[in-house]
This record gives sequence, C-alpha cells and structure tokens, in this order.
Amino acid sequence: MTIAYLGLGANLGDARQTLKDAVVCLAQQHTITVLAKSSLYRTAPIDSSGDDYFNCVVKLETSLPARALLRLCHHIEIQFGRERPYRNAPRTLDLDILLYGASSIDEADLVVPHPRMTERAFVLVPLVELEPDLILPQRGRADAFIAGVADQRIEKVATCQCMTGAQTQTPQSTAPNKTDCR
Repeated sequence: MTIAYLGLGANLGDARQTLKDAVVCLAQQHTITVLAKSSLYRTAPIDSSGDDYFNCVVKLETSLPARALLRLCHHIEIQFGRERPYRNAPRTLDLDILLYGASSIDEADLVVPHPRMTERAFVLVPLVELEPDLILPQRGRADAFIAGVADQRIEKVATCQCMTGAQTQTPQSTAPNKTDCR
C-alpha cells in the first residue's frame, strides 16, 4: 500500500459540491482508502481563466500503481463532465497526483511530485494543513514554500454556515429554530 496525495479543483458548475462528491467517489473505490481531507479553499485562477476555483487535498492509501491511479483520476474527471478544450481551461473537476509515496516519476504524462506544487498556494496551503511536517521528495519541507506563494489569494471556506442565535428566529417568525449546515 502506498500513501498518496491528490489535489482536487473545480471552477465550473457547483464546484463546492463537485469536490465533496469527488472525495466520496474516491472513497468508494475498493483500491483506495481516504485517510484525510483538507478544508475547502477558494482561490483565484492561476494561468487560467474563469471563476474562482474551489480546491482541497486528500491523503489516501492505495494499492494502485501510480499509472493506474492516474487512469482512475482521469476516469473520475470524465464522470464529472471534465473536458479539455485547451490547456488550463476552466473545469468541472481536476484531480492531480501531487505525491505518490516517496516516488519520483518523470514521464510525458505523469510527473510526481507534481512539478508546480511548490508554486501554488491552492496546493501548498491545504497540503500543509493535512501534514504540517511533510517532506517533499527531493525538495524539502512543504511549509518552507508557503512564503513564496503568499501573494496568491486563497481563503478557507466555512463548511458550516450556521445561523447564530440572533439570526435564527425573530419574534415575527413562525419557523422553528434550526441551523443551516451544508
């Protein structure tokens, strides 16, 4: 079994829900155990166009070889309507293998560790949230690269939009006092 980290991103459709559903889809694979998921982050597009992205990172354990994991990621992207009309096009779902154990892979369609992960706040911030002391093969500590991406807009998304006591019920309201957690 190998520990791997995947970066997930989306900026088309209901991107927040897509990421949640993609994590569930990964967890349903018999060859994968999802060990942890970072918070959800909203980020500005980098080298891309369109709306803001939603991103997260998952840590998983898998029996799949790296190439088979890549095929599975592409299959899941297609299930979620991913199209590739041009490089860095807006997307319904993007799954990137960030790390695959301590492996270094340099092939035409698969490079691990991900070649731009140390240049992207949307990868580093959730990755360091999951593993604060993570060492990137041949690169060093992941948190050492955070300062280099400090100029990239990234904000943690609240996962629960619960109403406070003052907001839950007014004297004129007949609705029951409840919270709205999504």
